[in-house]
Order: sequence, then C-alpha cells, then structure tokens
Amino acid sequence: MTRYIIIGAGAVGASLAAEFEIHGIPYVLVGRGAQIAHIAAHGLSYRRPGGHRVLRLTTADTATPPALQPDDILVLAVKAQDVESATEFWAWRQVEGAGFASELPLVTLQNGLAAEDIALRRFDRVYAASIRIPARYTVTGEVVVGGEPNVGIVALGRHPDGLDDTALSIVADLSNAGYLAEARPDIRRWKAAKLEHNVTNAVELFAGPPEIRSKAAAGLAQEARAVLMAAGYDPAAPSEWKIDISSWRVAPESGIKPGQQSTWQSFTRGTSSEVDYLNGEIVRLSRIHGVAAPLNTAFQQAAARLALEGHAPGTRGIAEVLDGVAL
Repeated sequence: MTRYIIIGAGAVGASLAAEFEIHGIPYVLVGRGAQIAHIAAHGLSYRRPGGHRVLRLTTADTATPPALQPDDILVLAVKAQDVESATEFWAWRQVEGAGFASELPLVTLQNGLAAEDIALRRFDRVYAASIRIPARYTVTGEVVVGGEPNVGIVALGRHPDGLDDTALSIVADLSNAGYLAEARPDIRRWKAAKLEHNVTNAVELFAGPPEIRSKAAAGLAQEARAVLMAAGYDPAAPSEWKIDISSWRVAPESGIKPGQQSTWQSFTRGTSSEVDYLNGEIVRLSRIHGVAAPLNTAFQQAAARLALEGHAPGTRGIAEVLDGVAL
C-alpha cells in the first residue's frame, strides 16, 4: 500500500497530513524543530471553515526519520530555498530491501521553477505540483486553511512533462483527501502560471497606499509574464482547467486575510526568504534571455535588505522600493 512521506510540517505539509489523517490515507509527517515537536506532543491545531479540530498525526523528526519502504512516495513540502539540502538528505537514504530513496517517486510542491531541476540531480522520478491553498502557519502547532468547500487546487504531472500511473494515483489520492486535483502532462506551464502570481507576494512585505501596492503587483506580474514568454514558457490560463473550480473560494470568516501569503508568513516568523526563487527566478531568466525585469529586481533587492536587517513585514514603505523604477 502506498504511504506518503510528507517532508516539511509548515502550512502546506501539515494541512496535507491532516487531510490524509482524516481521510484514512497512509502518511508520515516529517519535520524539525518546535513545530514537529509540538505536533508530536500535543497534536495539530487544524482550523478549517467548518470548524476547529486538534488532530493526532503520525509524525517523525528529521533527526530520526522513518524507515523507508519500496511503496513510499516522498512529498517535498519545504520552501524552494530548502530543496537542495532536503533532496541531499533524503535521496541517499536506504529503502528496505530496495536500494536508495532516489528511486522512489518525489512530489515537489514548491513555488517557482527551480525545485524540480534541483530534484532531478538526485531523484529519477519527479512529479511537479502547482498548488493553490489559502493556508497560514504563523503560530507553532497551528495551521489555518481557508479554502472551501475543498482544501485547495492542485495540478500535478511528471517533470518535465507527461503522465504515468503514479501521477494518476497521486491525483486520485489528493482528490479523495478533499483537494480539487487534476493530472496535467504540461505541468511546467502550470508552474509558470503560479510563478506569475507568486512574484506579487513581495508587495505584501511593504507598507503603502492600496492603489500603489495594487499597481506594483500588476506590474510585477506583467513583467514576469513577458520574461516567462521570452524564456519559452506559455503560462496556463485558468480557463484550461478541466475540473470544475467555479465554486471554490476562500471562506470570508476563515481567518485567512488577503496580503498574508507564504512569503509574508516566512518574514513574520523570521525564517528564510523564498523571494530569490520567485522574483529572483524572473530576474535570472531575464538575464539569460535579455528581457529587462527592473521591477522584480527592485523587489528582490528590497526583500533581501528587509531580511538582512531582520525587519518584519510592513516596517518599510513601498515608496523606497519603487524609487527610480517606473510603474
């Protein structure tokens, strides 16, 4: 029987483990530090629009990871900046009676475009996923998910392209666990579309008038799309979904507020920044393909400065970021 090894106990990983627990899908949630210790000792405080539950989850600390079995599927739920170290740690672990973990399927849930290529250095079968889930992890031991009626929306396929029985099986399990999930052979297009949105995360780090923040976000996305197109990507459009996502929404009383996406949460917790893999990915592609990306460059540098100075979101004004950059 397939068992999922969910690596990373943040908002995405812990909520996935919670739904697998609720729906009877075998899993182990693996993490480190205070978060996994709290979940192991006290359970996960899991808040959904339908109510609040404290769930006892199957957990393991990275310091004492679970023994791997031939039917396991690894799910990488760490941030993009941690993919290199995570794949190095897991790839060469022994699987009982079956060689290295590098031969097991690996699902990548990261924002941006870098995780899959990093993973392919060590893992033979990489399944990329573009996941949209309004989830928040800012309090140790607690995850809030605001999606209703489904947890979130997932597109998944074999990287760099194609589908196989494993991809279809993973999508079926996600659907059974309450996600709106679809198998896509052109998964790179869906990852690119998500990145076009995620570059706007950086705006949430800076204070300023709503109209200026909105204009900056639109400019970042427009610039990102131009760069992605120049790089040979054709970001997928929402109209291409084959599953019906029309009734899915973020519940208004769920506790999930606009302007508090994953990048904001990392800065709020004082952990490492994913901006170099979001805006920084657009900057990288712009340099390779000769398409200017001054706005993404400015926000990448401003976010780096914010992190280096140890400042919380909203303590610097967006006017500082936009100084000398045309919107």
